[in-house]
Amino acid sequence: MKNFYFSVICILFLSFVHAQKNPFDLYKDHDAILVKDVDASANFYGNILGLKEIPNGGLPDHIRWFELGDGVQVHLIESDELPLKNKGVHLAMHTAKLPELMKFLKSHEIHFENWNGEEGITNIRPDGVKQIYFQDPDGYWIEVNDNMF
Repeated sequence: MKNFYFSVICILFLSFVHAQKNPFDLYKDHDAILVKDVDASANFYGNILGLKEIPNGGLPDHIRWFELGDGVQVHLIESDELPLKNKGVHLAMHTAKLPELMKFLKSHEIHFENWNGEEGITNIRPDGVKQIYFQDPDGYWIEVNDNMF
């Protein structure tokens, strides 16, 4: 009988803890970034990264939307006011094809580096994930790693 009550208490506790982790069931929808030339940036995100361009919801032509494989979107908004860029503030994506991406970037002479700034190589995070960083036409940092959860 003690085991029964202990099990019930554990189930109730775990249900409470689980409900508190994301009580509003939030998921990532999109990132919006300001760009100097929306067509140049669209070329990069569409033709270099291979993201799918999707309808922009009826917004003006200076706004273009792209979608990653998991449905998360990147919204490009043409603007004269661009923020300062810092590697610590970046878009992050993951792929099981990191070596292929690195080869592709090298073949297109797109500079990439590890977190420490060493050109053309990955670094390995403490959790074992390999990552690289590169910049889009407006200088935004993009991380691509091999973390497949």
